[in-house]
Amino acid sequence: MGYVAGAGLVAATSAAGGFGIVASATMSLPQLRETLREIRRRTGAPFGVNVRADLPDAAERIDLLVAEGVRLASFALAPSRDLIRRCADGGVLTMPSVGARRHAEKVAGWGVDAVLVQGGEGGGHTGPVPTTLLLPQVVDAVGIPVVAAGGFFDGRGLVAALAYGAAGVAMGTRFLLTSDSPVGPEVKRHYLAATVTGTVVTTRVDGVPHRVLRTPFVDSLERSDRIAALARSARHAVAFHRESGLSWRSLLRAGRGLSWAQRLMAANTPALLRTSMVEGRPESGVMSSGQVAGLIDDLPSCAELIDRIMKEADDRLAALTAFR
Repeated sequence: MGYVAGAGLVAATSAAGGFGIVASATMSLPQLRETLREIRRRTGAPFGVNVRADLPDAAERIDLLVAEGVRLASFALAPSRDLIRRCADGGVLTMPSVGARRHAEKVAGWGVDAVLVQGGEGGGHTGPVPTTLLLPQVVDAVGIPVVAAGGFFDGRGLVAALAYGAAGVAMGTRFLLTSDSPVGPEVKRHYLAATVTGTVVTTRVDGVPHRVLRTPFVDSLERSDRIAALARSARHAVAFHRESGLSWRSLLRAGRGLSWAQRLMAANTPALLRTSMVEGRPESGVMSSGQVAGLIDDLPSCAELIDRIMKEADDRLAALTAFR
């Protein structure tokens, strides 16, 4: 949700009774600070922040969350024990995302407060196991709340996740496609036109499996050779260096454990997301998307969406009770 889950979408989600989570990986520390304060100006409802655990300033970001009274820190990469302890000491709950049972067991043993399980249907970086298989595995393996992600967009999905034992659901693509989302109309048009087979999992964006909308540009990435891919990555690394305000040393430290090629490719994601999500040029960027894009055909407000989901869930529960 980089460049999408900012102050506006998060505030609208939380104010409507959901729990918005800021996507901070594409923000500098000063930008994150201003985002948190802007959300506070818009709503007094609780919200969270997703922190990239391998950034050199991750500890500073956690300190900022503590100072600003943020309720939860989520992590796409497993946080270190030190970051978990830092959050706990500051009264911030922790919820890493996991794509395998063993990862859930590992972080649960480290003392996190919840885990978010994303199945292969989900957008962005994703794994191969579908939510319907991964979710019950993790629910049975850990004794902490489990939030389900990947394939959810309505009240029926919420009820299904609760039946599996989840504490709730997380939705990215569905909230991207709301009137409160900052994404431009041309990009939203591409999402609304997608079919359930209109996404592809590619490793040619940043070297790891990434589910995106299939476009001619993505097809060209799939066909590009290694030299062209590395040259493009180098250009994007330079651009991200300028935009993020991070030093080259800090950026390289964030890629420790990766090869030089992988470090270069990692810069592709923010650069190509920005091209689509901020500049509104979907023909030249990438659009992370869950497969549910093929089932979405409208752009409600966050309030309208959440009200509808809750009504659908209530109706489904009533129907199940009546059937019994």
